[in-house]
This record gives sequence, C-alpha cells and structure tokens, in this order.
Amino acid sequence: MLLAIDISNTNIKFGLYNSEALKHHWTISTVRQRTADEYAMLLGTLMHHSGHAFGDVHAVIFSCVVPPLTPVFQELVQRYFHQEAIIVDHTLDLGLHLLVDNPWEVGSDRIVTAIAAHELYGGPAIVISFSTAATFDVISAQGDFLGGAIAPGLMISAEALSSAAARLFRVELTPPRSALGKNTTENMQSGIIYGHVGLVQGLIRRLRAEIPEVRDQDEVKIIAHGGLANFMAPLIPEIQYVNQFLPLEGLRIAYERLRNGYRQRER
Repeated sequence: MLLAIDISNTNIKFGLYNSEALKHHWTISTVRQRTADEYAMLLGTLMHHSGHAFGDVHAVIFSCVVPPLTPVFQELVQRYFHQEAIIVDHTLDLGLHLLVDNPWEVGSDRIVTAIAAHELYGGPAIVISFSTAATFDVISAQGDFLGGAIAPGLMISAEALSSAAARLFRVELTPPRSALGKNTTENMQSGIIYGHVGLVQGLIRRLRAEIPEVRDQDEVKIIAHGGLANFMAPLIPEIQYVNQFLPLEGLRIAYERLRNGYRQRER
C-alpha cells in the first residue's frame, strides 16, 4: 500500500492507498515540536484501528510546507517503515511545468494539487485552497502551473479584526441574515464572510481573464479544497467542484508518475 502524507501549517493528512483506491484517511493537528517517535505513535495507533501496520506500506510520499517537519518525517519513515520517503518539490519530474519566475518558491502543496486538478478535472482551472491562507493556483489547458495568488485566510481575517479593534470581539463564523447587518455581530459576520466571498470572486474573475488562450471564461474549472471549502463553496457559485482529498490524490498521482517513469509531453 502507498502512504501519502500532506503536511500543512494547520493539519497533517494521511491517506492509505491500495492502487488508486483511498482505503483510509486520517487528519491530525500540525505540532512543530513533536518528534518522529511521537508522530509515529499517533500514526501507528490510527493504522492499527483500521487493521493495518507499518509493514503493510510499500512506499511513502509526502509534501510539506512546514520546513522543520521535513526531517522529522524523513526520520519517521526511515525508522518505522524502513525505507526512504519520496519528498515532493520542484526538482521532481512530474510532468508539471512551473511557468513562474522562481520555480523553487512554489510550495509542494501547490504542486500536488495542480497535478491532481488537471488529472481529475482537466484544464484550464483555478484551484482554491481555503486554509490558513487562501491560495489560488492557475493551471493551463495543457496542465502547466501558471502562477496564482495568496491572500489571508478567513480565520486570519477574523482574528485580525477582533484583536486589532478594541471594541470588537470574536463572532461565530456563520452567514448573517443579510449583508446589511443590523447589530455589531451581524456587521462583523457580513464583513468577514461576505468580504471573503468578494475577495474570492474578485480574484477568480481577474485570474480567469488572464489565462492564455481562453476564449470562453466559463470553460475554466473552479475547484476548491481545504478546511473551510465546504463552508465557503455554497456562498460562491463560481466554484464547481469541492474535493477535500485533492492534495492526497495529487501525491498518489505523483507517485504513480515517478514509478512509471512519466515523461513530460513534447513542447
């Protein structure tokens, strides 16, 4: 079986694959201070409850946007799985052209979600991650990574508003009765939630218009994932697909491409 690990700033997602089938998946909180042994204990317990052990895993691939945890998970795989992990970064030949100024700046999470989005839905596409940050990844019809945008996430915006304004407080993140708030709570909910909706819709409109060779902007697929995707998608009609397993699927596809000696298409 293949173990795919997506290490983000907030959560770590594990996916256990049998060929293309995601058999089990787990999510734990990202804690930078945990050791390889502590993460192994957590993972081993989760696998045990699903009827599996470390010995069932024949390969491990992971992406990580938390640099201090990369060596931690390298050690975990070496000590408990007795193998070397495949670490996704811009140097791997995965059939994805990074058409940006500095390819080494592109996070491995954006690489794997771009691969998954094009493989599963086709292109051109915009992939939106509703997580700690709101990231927008733009993929061409051919599957190239064209760039994108990074904005503060919904939670960051809410925290900043309540902490920076002395007379404002934390509010429950639910849509108010209308955009026209009638009390302080509704005013804040409207500004935070519908403000974020406006940010997303505005960036979708601008990014969609800048994708080369797109004659009809409706042909651009809009795909969302991340912790708040299910909350935000109903408020943003432009979003066509929500796939919370997109990073894990991207890791699986990346592994298959590497195993099969994937060749990039001719330019």
